[in-house]
Amino acid sequence: MTDRGPGAGQDAGVEGEAALSALSELLRDDMQACNTAIVARMDSPVALIPQLAAHLVAAGGKRLRPLLTLASARLCGYQPSGQVARHVNLAACVEFIHTATLLHDDVVDESQLRRGLASANAVFGNKASVLVGDFLFARSFQLMTEDGSLEVMAILSKAAATIAEGEVLQMVTQNDLSTSMERYLEVIHGKTAALFAAACRVGAVVAERPATEADALEGYGTNLGMAFQLVDDALDYAADQRLLGKTVGDDFREGKITLPVLAAFEAGDEAECAFWRRVIEDSDQQPDDLDRALELIAATGAIDATLRRAADYAERAQASLRPFPDSRIRGLLGEIAAYTVNRGR
Repeated sequence: MTDRGPGAGQDAGVEGEAALSALSELLRDDMQACNTAIVARMDSPVALIPQLAAHLVAAGGKRLRPLLTLASARLCGYQPSGQVARHVNLAACVEFIHTATLLHDDVVDESQLRRGLASANAVFGNKASVLVGDFLFARSFQLMTEDGSLEVMAILSKAAATIAEGEVLQMVTQNDLSTSMERYLEVIHGKTAALFAAACRVGAVVAERPATEADALEGYGTNLGMAFQLVDDALDYAADQRLLGKTVGDDFREGKITLPVLAAFEAGDEAECAFWRRVIEDSDQQPDDLDRALELIAATGAIDATLRRAADYAERAQASLRPFPDSRIRGLLGEIAAYTVNRGR
């Protein structure tokens, strides 16, 4: 990675964390209401469901996606009427979709860690994780139905379908080094950016803002989500496991096609390309191969290439906020876009 001076990346990360914390504090009442709704809707007379849900809650997480729904609604001037705070329930809905996909993904990927703790499937088993994921998907659709807006339901149900398509496409491209950049970007749009986009768009819809503003917020969410996933893919080859919250090299061991691998493969000589074909396409991995992969990715500048593309998406996300007047929320959303990239530096 580019040398940005002692502690530079750490300082940028601290600033970004401050922006995220500031937005959470600004929307504290909304976030508390959302968390209350999440806990209430995770309850069930079937004891295993709240037990597994409690494990997920204990694992923490910044609840970025529901925060985006709340922030987008407030950015658009939404004020709840009566007893129902639509943006709160829809933020909970977004979190349920996200959590359900995490449960299923961890089973598919055979992941052992999630946010630094044992994953739900490692603790409760694959069957329980899949079924509770199904339960959370069902809860999300209950919340959509209760909201009563066909437009909201169309946005969120489409996002749920797109996420599934993205995960299937990732499975299809796994171990295939001929995967094009366009196909890789399609994968990360489906598995990550689509829900970011939907989370932001519904904020404008509940505020009954014109399509231009809904489109702008969808653009913000899409570009933020693309940047977020690109940085995640970079961190799998560059981060300290304690900071990453999962095992470093998981993508490598699973043969996932990500930008760091594509960039290193493209830049490699004949022997290096043969190495990548053996470990990724043939799934023939030896104990020292991860260390060799990390060396090649560092030597070819693949992490920098990934972060540069992430920075482009972050800049697009910031530009998408221009239609909105200056405000504290708009400023913090812009800073969060920059933080998304800086956490990888």
